Amino acid sequence: MKGKTGLIMAAFITVSAVSGCGVFDSNDKENGTTTIVAEQIKDTTSDDGDIGGISSEETTTAAEEATSHEKITFENDVNAISNEKVTWGVGVQVNPDNRPVAPVNLQETYGSKYAVDWIKEDEKVIYLTFDEGYENGYTSRILDTLKEKNVKAVFFITMPYAKSEQELVKRMIDEGHIVGSHSVTHPSGGMMSLSVEQQINEYKELHQYVLDTYGYEMWLFRPPTGAFSEQTLAVANHCGYRSVMWSFAYADWDPANQMEVGKALDNAVTKLHNGAVYLLHAVSQTNTEMLGNFIDKAREKGFEIKSYN
Repeated sequence: MKGKTGLIMAAFITVSAVSGCGVFDSNDKENGTTTIVAEQIKDTTSDDGDIGGISSEETTTAAEEATSHEKITFENDVNAISNEKVTWGVGVQVNPDNRPVAPVNLQETYGSKYAVDWIKEDEKVIYLTFDEGYENGYTSRILDTLKEKNVKAVFFITMPYAKSEQELVKRMIDEGHIVGSHSVTHPSGGMMSLSVEQQINEYKELHQYVLDTYGYEMWLFRPPTGAFSEQTLAVANHCGYRSVMWSFAYADWDPANQMEVGKALDNAVTKLHNGAVYLLHAVSQTNTEMLGNFIDKAREKGFEIKSYN
């Protein structure tokens, strides 16, 4: 089963093993020499296993040289991009249409350049996303509500969650939700606290585990803590991932300090806006209890709750 595009092929993985990224083509972006070599392999393989009259050994050497060149070029480019943390928050300032100003500005600054979303189209649609670092007993109820309301959401998972909660992850996939990457280790200092090579491994290892275990190709990424630099956005994009931030969030991540359900519901409804990306933590009892009512109220106000695209 595939995520959005399902474009990963064995040829891409083989050719790009040196760089570890540049193989996930979910954003339909060019991958330079690596893509060209992969397409040649796909189009010219003969029945005897040789490729266009070139021996397999010669092809492997050519592929390694091409990938090495792609890796060097990328590393030169990415090291020239700032790794300074960009401080941001949704803030309280909104435009006349109730769209928060900070996410709109961030979208204009970084969105198309690095394939990242803080806020989506200026239409009456919203998107629900859930972060899954560990299981607190609520995800099955959240999935029940989404199924009852016929809503598709995005669930961002870490490697420990992917390994320990296989039944839930399988259910997410089987019921048509999108499973996204939340990194392997969820570094508390954000992705910018890691070297470029370490960042690439955070994508590659979880991506491969989910592909091997669930037959599913991820294409969305939520940066741990929402922290980013221009360099980390560039690395994510290079690895074929679209980064997903948010235009709505609240203090819901501490199970021992949950907002009262009615207050949280009013907050979520009051802040409805076109193209909203809602960040909700699945460890939250409040989110679990208010979810159905929030979906109903959003629809009453004319909002469509869309699957991420």
